[in-house]
Amino acid sequence: MQQTIRSGTLYVVGTPIGNLGDLSPRAAEVLGAVDFIAAEDTRVSLKLLNHFGIKKTLVSYHEHNKKERGAEIVARLLSGEACAIVTDAGMPCISDPGEDLVRLCRENGVEVQAVPGPSAVISALAVSGLVTSRFMFEGFLSVNRKNRYEHLESIKEDTHTLIFYEAPHKLRTTLEDLLKILGDRKISISRELTKLHEQTVCTTLSESILCYQETPPKGEFVLVVEGAKPKPAEQMALADAVQLVHRHIEAGDSVSEAARQVAKETGFRKGELYKAALQD
Repeated sequence: MQQTIRSGTLYVVGTPIGNLGDLSPRAAEVLGAVDFIAAEDTRVSLKLLNHFGIKKTLVSYHEHNKKERGAEIVARLLSGEACAIVTDAGMPCISDPGEDLVRLCRENGVEVQAVPGPSAVISALAVSGLVTSRFMFEGFLSVNRKNRYEHLESIKEDTHTLIFYEAPHKLRTTLEDLLKILGDRKISISRELTKLHEQTVCTTLSESILCYQETPPKGEFVLVVEGAKPKPAEQMALADAVQLVHRHIEAGDSVSEAARQVAKETGFRKGELYKAALQD
């Protein structure tokens, strides 16, 4: 089906995270049809466009110019132009300044459409072998140790699978901090997804630290970490169990389904949890 480009619309376009063959036909069509493209790094995006023979005006939009450039892009959209936003790799707006542009568009009544594409987060989760039904993406941890520890402390009891991005020069420190705060858990470490040297290692936090003491980390990493084990029912107060019910509800479950899941995890009765959740 041919893509009809709407005037005054921002298209959030997913681009390959490594393998150029992953650019969808629809994404290529949209990139070739919009009036201009907002790119995190115009040099990177130009290589992609040239590979597919797409000639289009690029404007830079990144963390350091997003306030000024965002206003300019919205003004052009309001005048009737169509724009595609891309990041260097993957889906824009995920741990990315494109988030601010989408918010600005929504605030100004500009239509936003997604053109789905590759995602390092979902790709790494899919091959991790860990629980995929409930997960949380935590992005990059702070380089500030105090803030990093506070972040990890705030999620260490969460039973969802946890996903982090990490750069090679920070990987060892991050693995050590994860072990220190979260304890020794299963971890899947993916690097260079869809590229020539793609690798996923499924191990434990303690073993991963030993591995990278011998082998210097190379490439961009996605860390998928096992969630915390649910507390045994005899060690968990009803209030804590009800809190888990609310987390399930926030994730999209009905009250009944949330109560059933938590009852299975904790040993509390479903009816007891259901009633308490309604009253909480």
